[in-house]
Amino acid sequence: MSLDVPVALLERAERGSVTDEEFVVCVRESLPYAWQVVSKVSADLAARDGDFAEHAVPPPSDAERGQLLRALASDAIRGGLERHFGVRLAFQNCHRVAAFALTAVSSPAYREFVSPAGQLRNQSPELRNC
Repeated sequence: MSLDVPVALLERAERGSVTDEEFVVCVRESLPYAWQVVSKVSADLAARDGDFAEHAVPPPSDAERGQLLRALASDAIRGGLERHFGVRLAFQNCHRVAAFALTAVSSPAYREFVSPAGQLRNQSPELRNC
């Protein structure tokens, strides 16, 4: 799953003058499922009193799973989403996405979520092919 970059945006990128806003619009339009998941988990975090919110529903198809993988495996895309939503994103198992408050990045909950032990505890046979 690649980004669908409009010619004008690509030309600006080649000149080195792309804003975060332009980049995030490209991500939103190219990866709508990933955008929806990150938007929802970010909104859930903002609506509750806590350090993080998570989304753990498997994507409906491999295409949507590919969007999540593309968005969260790319430093540029993930960073753009984090700056746009004002959160720190964490990711497990090819579909479990969490948004953490920036003030919670050193919290026990964040450290647990991103730990090797946390990853191992969230494995199951049905997730091995994702």
